[in-house]
Amino acid sequence: MIDNSALREGSPNSETAVARTVIVVNQLGLHARPAAQLAQEAQNFQAEIAILCDSQEVDAKSILDILTLAAAQGSTLELRAEGVDAVEALDCLEGLFKSKFGEDK
Repeated sequence: MIDNSALREGSPNSETAVARTVIVVNQLGLHARPAAQLAQEAQNFQAEIAILCDSQEVDAKSILDILTLAAAQGSTLELRAEGVDAVEALDCLEGLFKSKFGEDK
């Protein structure tokens, strides 16, 4: 498996905030099914989680917000989380990108 993300933990805004960069590798991009999976997993964490694409920042817990990114294959996204379980949340979400959300394409 190609490691398609880069860990960039740090303190963008506070001691509990972390960020990671991921690349959308799915052939169809971040379409409805992976967006739903991403939002559903993000909702399992207390941390506030945002996704940044170019100049857009959206709530990772909202499928509609994620779909507004229109992230095509090859898009670079930044995941940001802040809260008590921020690292665990980004570990989980990064894993979804690495596994191509369970899709073959």
